Amino acid sequence: MAVNSCARVLPSFDCRSEPEIPGNLRPEIPSSGRSSEKVNSVPFRSSLFGASGISSLILRFPPNFVRQLSTKARRNCSNIGVAQIVAASWSNDRVFGASNCAPAAATAVGAVSMTATGSVEQLPSIDDVAEVVDDVNKTNGGVKLSSNPSTLSDLRPSFLNCDGSIAIHAGERLGRGIVTDAITTPVVNTSAYFFKKTAELIDFKEGRHASFEYGRYGNPTTVVAEEKISALEGAESTLLMASGMYASTVMLLALVPAGGHIVATTDCYRKTRIFIETVLPKMGIKVTIIGPADVEALKAALDENNVNFFFTESPTNPFLRCVDIKLVSELCHQKGALVCIDGTFATPLNQKALSFGADIVLHSATKFIGGHNDVLGGCVSGRKELISAVRNMHHVLGGALNPNAAYLIIRGMKTLHLRVQQQNSTALRMAKILEAHPKVKRVYYPGLESHPEHELAKRQMSSFGGVVSFEIDGDLMTTAKFVDALKIPYIAPSFGGCESIVDQPAIMSYWDLSPAERLKYGIKDSLVRFSFGIEDFEDLKFDVIQALSAI
Repeated sequence: MAVNSCARVLPSFDCRSEPEIPGNLRPEIPSSGRSSEKVNSVPFRSSLFGASGISSLILRFPPNFVRQLSTKARRNCSNIGVAQIVAASWSNDRVFGASNCAPAAATAVGAVSMTATGSVEQLPSIDDVAEVVDDVNKTNGGVKLSSNPSTLSDLRPSFLNCDGSIAIHAGERLGRGIVTDAITTPVVNTSAYFFKKTAELIDFKEGRHASFEYGRYGNPTTVVAEEKISALEGAESTLLMASGMYASTVMLLALVPAGGHIVATTDCYRKTRIFIETVLPKMGIKVTIIGPADVEALKAALDENNVNFFFTESPTNPFLRCVDIKLVSELCHQKGALVCIDGTFATPLNQKALSFGADIVLHSATKFIGGHNDVLGGCVSGRKELISAVRNMHHVLGGALNPNAAYLIIRGMKTLHLRVQQQNSTALRMAKILEAHPKVKRVYYPGLESHPEHELAKRQMSSFGGVVSFEIDGDLMTTAKFVDALKIPYIAPSFGGCESIVDQPAIMSYWDLSPAERLKYGIKDSLVRFSFGIEDFEDLKFDVIQALSAI
């Protein structure tokens, strides 16, 4: 049987062909005086597509429809079919801007839906569906975007109120650019996208035809992951790239002008500091380094220099210092400087940096967002014009995220809220145990009252993260003995995964420096960074206590 081609903006996707069903098995809809059409053959008005040259769109029910004879199953199949087409139209407009595919959603109107009692319900009219689609398009595909959003709720669909639901469904159930019945997002493994005619290519170049073009410039699977992160952060736009380090460097190259001035903080990922202090000055960019909580130093830098950009982590790595995002954003904006917060340690669930005034939030998606120690990725989220500038630089430098990596990030985000809840709980409880242990000199964790920014952390974080840093009461080798005595965590770099990870920064990250040079950055030989996974709390507690007893 012939298969009609769906209206599309993505590479060709054909609707399911209608299953061959013997006439005596075709289910009849009980007459209600309004319609007597058969459910498995729902015609659409192809005349609506004449102007655009798109073939008629046929709504097909699943092949196993006949086997699902209950009225409830038939009703659900009917509704799913219509919803899928409407969602596809929403996604097309949301991802690519105005498209010529709106009529495709508006034609799913001749269909009928069965009530629980077996009676027939007429589905929305063409005008009704078109009105719904238009309304959704105006709100950017169901995620409302105001010009100056004051609260995160302004950026969320009305039927998803919690981060856990957002992490699971954003970018997918709200409509995605890949038209398919699959619950999970397919991986689109292609390096390029084709055009049927040269005229279509010209239309694409001049903005009249929506499509992808080249794998480095975008991918449907990656778009889904980007939209999930945007929904969690309350951002207009998100760009996913090959790694967190690449995201940092591309962002700075795109947004800090030659001869500009950047302010950064002492406590941060070492490779980021190396790039800021050694590479940016080669472009005539001045750099001022201040303490994470040193507001007076920031004020002085802003008053004495033409600062373009303030970049910091919060919480920081590895001492988990917290920056007053609202205050620094106000100070920087008064002087015309942009603010970027690296929220990797916080995750989008524990902290919403954009809601406190930051212009951009950055994450290493390798860590908590991916969450399984099996993927590299980085992202920046914020206002569309800023992310577009980063995207343009990214297209030049080429550090594209592989679509398979995008799939792993999407999969990881489905359990993000469950993992982070467990990691938050374990880290806080273990921080308290460590702080009370006689063989631990000091614990760094914003959830502890002893932390210098504890009150600030309570104001701008919903919880305090899954990483705890602490100092053993001993030297380099004593600390190494403690690390080696642990049975559960892996000795490895990185953090945020399901498996617990422990490292001794003096060895893992700063071994090329002398002890005196390490101390310039506050890195003592006895410092330990512990990323708690999702293992059982009692097992982790027993393991840490026995390892402390071994030294």
